[in-house]
Amino acid sequence: MVAVTSTVPRRADRKPGGRQAVRLLVLIAIVGVVLYPLIWMIGTSFKSQAEIVNNIGLLPEEFTPGNYTAGWTNFDFSFGRFFLNSAMVSLLTVVGNAISCLLAAYAFARLRFRLRGVWFAVMIGTLLLPGHVLIIPQYILFRSLGLVGGEWPYLPLLIPQFLATEAFFVFLMVQFMRGIPRELDEAAKIDGASAFGIFRHVILPLSRPALVTTAIFSFIWTWNDFFRQLVFLSDLKDYTVPVALTLFIDSTSASAVGPMFAMSVLSLLPVFLFFLAFQRMLVEGINTSGLKG
Repeated sequence: MVAVTSTVPRRADRKPGGRQAVRLLVLIAIVGVVLYPLIWMIGTSFKSQAEIVNNIGLLPEEFTPGNYTAGWTNFDFSFGRFFLNSAMVSLLTVVGNAISCLLAAYAFARLRFRLRGVWFAVMIGTLLLPGHVLIIPQYILFRSLGLVGGEWPYLPLLIPQFLATEAFFVFLMVQFMRGIPRELDEAAKIDGASAFGIFRHVILPLSRPALVTTAIFSFIWTWNDFFRQLVFLSDLKDYTVPVALTLFIDSTSASAVGPMFAMSVLSLLPVFLFFLAFQRMLVEGINTSGLKG
């Protein structure tokens, strides 16, 4: 008796080529929608002033690379000065948040003190307050201390970062430290380590993913911050990139829209390069922290 072999492929052997093609097209469409504003901004940075008004397409009809030169030299200071100001504020903010939030998180996660739960709840409650609500009290406080418009105009932007005022980063690090086994602390205590010794030799080395996540978000948020820097900075030489970009549009004179788009494109490069360099560490930090669920 001869066995008849079926030539019809089993359902498990069928390749879902149609589904994969549909998914690929959907992903391409999503990427196109997400990247459209960026591509439009890059294309507009190479358009002339008249073409920006008349041509809403992605690509310029008349290539105008002079927008970058005009934007870089549009003010009394080179636009590079604003880049240096933003870089200084952003990097010092990263250092301040990393140090202060790590110490505060260690206290909440590992140390025992009175009303620890109450203070932790108060800190979490500050996340419910919009940042703009705190601007006026902060401005009044720093102005009464003589720190607004003084010799060091960036102090109102930097001092809060060294005082663990970013509750989001404190919460992120607390959740991360709670995942570190307490047996490591007990072993360090047996070896004679103090509370600071445990922090220095146990918690700090293991908190690297959370520190990297804090550093990346601190840099990106500070680099893109506009409102707080607009409130506390008053001299042109002290402006950061987001504030300086607004100077290209003046209601009392001609607006340099092309150079503004050109400098906007350049302002995205530090954030893009910073994220690209630490992308793997960012994903690792989020996956190993309390944000994963």
